[in-house]
Amino acid sequence: MEKCFRAITRCLLVFTLFFALPSYALTLDEAKAAGLVGEQADGYLGAVKPSNEVFELVQDINRKRMDYYRGIAVKNNLDLDKVAKMAGEKLVEKAGPEDMIKINGGWKKKGQ
Repeated sequence: MEKCFRAITRCLLVFTLFFALPSYALTLDEAKAAGLVGEQADGYLGAVKPSNEVFELVQDINRKRMDYYRGIAVKNNLDLDKVAKMAGEKLVEKAGPEDMIKINGGWKKKGQ
């Protein structure tokens, strides 16, 4: 009986840990600091070092940015792409010296 109880306890622990892991998802700041993502002139985040986790983060951030840009575009009667590009210029300008930016199709640290 005790062996059965221990086995069930271990299974529950593994189950709990398995489903708790997504709460440790990569944040934008962590990804930028690690050089995994960078800013692009089109206003959207890009994957510098692609992985499933990075891809999910980039998709999530870009979906939120697009929604935000769309709101600004509608409110000001502007083209969505124009709003995104204006934001992209500001994001690249605002990037820190260690942040990755995409220039002429290639990634580099802004401070280089």
